[in-house]
Amino acid sequence: MSVRGKRCVVAFATRERQYLWPLELPLTATIAEALAAARRVSGAAAVPWETAAVGVFGEARARSHVFTDGDRIELYRALPRDPRERRREQVARARRARS
Repeated sequence: MSVRGKRCVVAFATRERQYLWPLELPLTATIAEALAAARRVSGAAAVPWETAAVGVFGEARARSHVFTDGDRIELYRALPRDPRERRREQVARARRARS
């Protein structure tokens, strides 16, 4: 950890590309502040900054959460379908095809 602050990486991925924004922020910075800082340096990236669910290393967190040094703050995009439901449908089709 730096004397002045803490480091994190803000991450967002689409099907085509992964975006990573490394940042150094004050020790008291929240996820919301990290997202605001990443947004300023992101350029024109089409990221759902205000609406996306957020988390740290795959675990959902509130935007008011004070993250720790070295955390990976992730923005999650909505899935078009529940992967479990899609798998159930595939299994059902395979069973019908065998019958």
